[in-house]
Amino acid sequence: MQSLTNPQYIKSLMKKHGVRFSKGLGQNFIVNPDVCPEMASLSGSGEGVGALEIGPGVGVLTRELALSCEKVACVEIDSSLLPVLAETMAPFPNVEVIRGDVLKTDLHALIGERFPGLDVIVCANLPYYITSPILMHLLESRLPVKSITVMVQKEAAQRICAPLPSRQAGAITAAVHYYSVPRLLFPVAKESFLPPPKVDSAVIRLDVRSQPAVAVNREALLFRIIRGAFAQRRKTIHNSLAAALAMDKSAVAGLLAGAGVSLTARPEALSLEEFAAIANAAETGG
Repeated sequence: MQSLTNPQYIKSLMKKHGVRFSKGLGQNFIVNPDVCPEMASLSGSGEGVGALEIGPGVGVLTRELALSCEKVACVEIDSSLLPVLAETMAPFPNVEVIRGDVLKTDLHALIGERFPGLDVIVCANLPYYITSPILMHLLESRLPVKSITVMVQKEAAQRICAPLPSRQAGAITAAVHYYSVPRLLFPVAKESFLPPPKVDSAVIRLDVRSQPAVAVNREALLFRIIRGAFAQRRKTIHNSLAAALAMDKSAVAGLLAGAGVSLTARPEALSLEEFAAIANAAETGG
């Protein structure tokens, strides 16, 4: 079989099966032959491991995962790519392609059925437009997975992996740190794709925590506070939470005092522990 990173081969494959690049689905296929082997190697793949891939495209990353993992299950939303994958993955009996939307798929059932007795990892090249929803869905679902290794827009990767507190941090940073330990693995230039996107990418890995990073009485309240705080990140935490929680400023002042947080602090200056303290203080009435 020809190389799946050969642009001419990819174009001929797509023409053969009547497939067109979908801008709406954020399809950019990898043509840099060095990217996917490194990505698979750093994802935790190996013997006794099952890999869940989201959006396999023509199967470039899938092939690398199949070479090292015991089983690979791919969820592909674009039905037009199924005959392409049937051809490119024919040499790999340990690969199964499942037609579906990962946000609507019962991933607990999928993992239980496809990966019995295996350690499970997630590895994917995510479309830019839906990076955060997919990552949060994977984390909030509390799937029995060891790690999540994904390629995302470089700016998103930097924000997701930023330390807390830091100027780069945002609501997604806090949420990801709550569920996992993120780290940036390596950059990927936009020229590595067909068609090339307008921005560079990066590969990140999230090592899923066995327990959340901080203890809170109500997770929903914690994330409401985090989202509300970063929605107005230029304001002080006092002002942003008054708006987010629809509370009188004097009540918010009491809440922050009870949590030991300065009224003049900005959201980017707060640690995850401080956000948790605010949430717990709000739960108990300050």
